[in-house]
This record gives sequence, structure tokens and C-alpha cells, in this order.
Amino acid sequence: MSDPYDALITEVEAAPARRGPLHGLRLVVKDLIDTAGVRTTYGSRIHADHVPERTATAVERLVAAGAVVTGKANLHEFAWGVTSQNPWYGTVQNPRLPGRTTGGSSGGNAAALAAGMCELGLGTDTGCSVRLPAACCGVVGLKPSWGRVPVDGVYPLCRTFDTVGPMATTVADAAAMWSVLAEAPLPEPRLAGLRVGLLTRPPSVGGPAASANPAAEAHVETLESLGATVVEATIPEPSDDTWPLFFHEAAEAHRETFPARADEYGDNVRAKLELAQQVDPAEVERARAAVAEWRRHVPDVDLYLSPTIGVPVPPVDCDELDVRIPLTAFLRPFNVLGWAALAIGDLQLVAPRDETVLAAGLAWAREVGPPNGPA
Repeated sequence: MSDPYDALITEVEAAPARRGPLHGLRLVVKDLIDTAGVRTTYGSRIHADHVPERTATAVERLVAAGAVVTGKANLHEFAWGVTSQNPWYGTVQNPRLPGRTTGGSSGGNAAALAAGMCELGLGTDTGCSVRLPAACCGVVGLKPSWGRVPVDGVYPLCRTFDTVGPMATTVADAAAMWSVLAEAPLPEPRLAGLRVGLLTRPPSVGGPAASANPAAEAHVETLESLGATVVEATIPEPSDDTWPLFFHEAAEAHRETFPARADEYGDNVRAKLELAQQVDPAEVERARAAVAEWRRHVPDVDLYLSPTIGVPVPPVDCDELDVRIPLTAFLRPFNVLGWAALAIGDLQLVAPRDETVLAAGLAWAREVGPPNGPA
């Protein structure tokens, strides 16, 4: 297939489609996810020639349901970054907003979807990596609740936050993928009767509090016309800084190759891994306890509404280290909480259960139509 966007690292010759709910739909798999007999680089130089012997369960389930793998998607190196600027395989380009970033780390999936190169994408989301590219490229991405979809065969970034999620151009296709991935019935569309919390200030996961952002207020009238009750809402802060746990688990994931092969990492990820070596073990344990406590929080609304990013999409050549925190303010907290979050362009719906966000998303899409991303 023609790929002017550097969306793919490896093209795959399509096998015959099996019968099933996804019959014949083209699937691009993030190159962080193992596919037997097909080169899987993890977006890295170190694993440039890696060919797995086994296929990740998530891919197996989609193929068994009729999806056809046609490519392995480009990504930020080792999935640790928000711009999909890759020193080894090229920077992914945004078909919807030329000259702007696709977001990351599943930028190749989002670009391939936006360019019409596939109908389905399988990405990963540890802090933003399905939803941010979905917003930047005007497609749909679901971060399932933590543990709902198998993550075997996926190179880890931070096991406590890692998820595998569907990406598509429509909510209906993303929901159909989720049903296959989670081996669960598709929920019926529903917004009527739900109490929806409008989130204009996301909770911090550590460090300075995020600024207020009213971008999602634009969607309130539509939600109310669909029968939801929208109220102002907040989410309490975690009891301690959660970043040390992220850095600790990221360092552990690379222990075999970093720092021993540090010179084979790109500058961006190398800088993050160098920082990760310095984490205080006591801070890691406090962070682990804070995450466990925060995950016991029970919301007083059925569903949250927020922007996915709520800010203009940065230039494709931006400094990733400068934009990573503001771009993920409304995204990262839900990986730490372990909740489900659905990005329909720059609209994000969040709840503890996958079924709740998918039911709301299906109801929204039935009335409103395809997603729109930020400008």
C-alpha cells in the first residue's frame, strides 16, 4: 500500500479473511505488539530484526473474528512519547492536519486510519497513546479499563498502567473490536438518564495541578438533548505523586538493554530512561500505595465528559519534552485510575467500566456522526 505518511514500519501480505463480525476489515497493528513471523521492532533500533514466534492474544482474537492484518504501525520509540517522532523509522505525518503532530505513541495507527489505509487499528495506551492520536487525527480510540483486554505479547512500558485498545474511524467499529477483544457482548447505545460530570480541571498524577480547560462545555447542550443530565464535577487528587511508579516500571522493562546499550536508543527515550534510573525506592512504594488507594475511588456520576486534549495540535517538529505534559493532562489520570476512556476526536467519555463509555459513545455517534479533532 502507498504510505506517504510514514504510518507503517512493515507492510504485511493479507491472509484470507475468516468469517466473523470483522470479516475482511483491514487491521493495522502497532509495532509494539507481537505478530508471529512478522518483524516487530517495538519502534526501536535494538529490535530492528526481531521476528516473534508467537502472536499476541489481542491480535489473535481480532484475526479469528475476520480482521485481516495488513501492516505494523510506526510509533514513538518503545511507545514512550507523545509525538511519534521516531529516529529510526521516520516521523509519522498527520493526514488530517498536515504539518501538525499525529500525537503518540500510536500515531502510525491513527495516521493509517485517517488516510484510509485501513478500517481498524490496534494500539496501546499507557498514558495517552490511543486517545491522543485519535484526537489529533480525528478518529476514535478506546482505552479499556485496566486488565480488561489481554496485554501478553506487548512490549511493556509500565505494567500497572499498560492497556491495549481499539482504534477506528467510527465508534461502531471501535465498539465491535472491543467486543471481540474483551470477549463481551456489545452494549446497547445509552445516554438518556445518565448523570454526566463535566470535567474542566483534570486531577494531577503528581506535580503541579493542571489548568482549567472549558473545551468540553461545547458538548453539554448536545448531551442534554440526548437525555443526559450534566453537572459540574471534579475528581480528587491522588494521595501522593504517582510518577515514581511509572519511571520505576519503565526502567525495569528496559533493564536488559539499558544502560548497557544506551547508545542504541534515540535521544528522547534515552533521556527519559536516564531519569528513570534515579528514582528513590521509597518514593516508588509510596506511589504504588497511592495508585492502589486512588483506584478504590467511586465516582458520584455515571460518566465524565472532558476534552481529549482541548488545545491546538502542536507542529510535527515540536519538542516532545515540551508538549508531553500539557497534551496529556486529560488523558494520563485515567491510566492511573485504571478507568475506561473513549476518545471521539477531541471529545472524551470516561467511566470505570468499558460498557458505560461505549454505550454513551454509540448513542452520541448515532445522533452526532463522525468525530472531529481539535484544530
